[in-house]
Amino acid sequence: QVSLVESGGGLEQAGGSARLSCVASGSIFNRCNVAWFRQAPGKEREFVAAISRNGLDTRYADSVKGRFTISRDNAKKTVGLEMNSLKPDDTAVYYCAAKHVILSNQLLRVTPAEYDYWGQGTQVTVSS
Repeated sequence: QVSLVESGGGLEQAGGSARLSCVASGSIFNRCNVAWFRQAPGKEREFVAAISRNGLDTRYADSVKGRFTISRDNAKKTVGLEMNSLKPDDTAVYYCAAKHVILSNQLLRVTPAEYDYWGQGTQVTVSS
């Protein structure tokens, strides 16, 4: 079992930067791929970024590639999302999600239904 708690959201200005953190508890976290998703009002939850259990592989949505960076520290059981050059379209509730995987080289998934554990989310609002 894994519990996830996000933090770091808030009100940001367009062009600015913000950092989200996801703190995990549970014995299997280090055997989980972890992803960030986001959901804007009236829209479906969408993939943002993912990182493999060993931190060596990452994957990004085209909309954030080059602006966002995902990272993890397994010793501290944390996953971060560094967001730069923020745009109003980045406004959403951001969720951390984890998927237990057997192998380190398993493909990083982008569909919410494929993730086993979820945090409660943190709001990020980007003003123009």
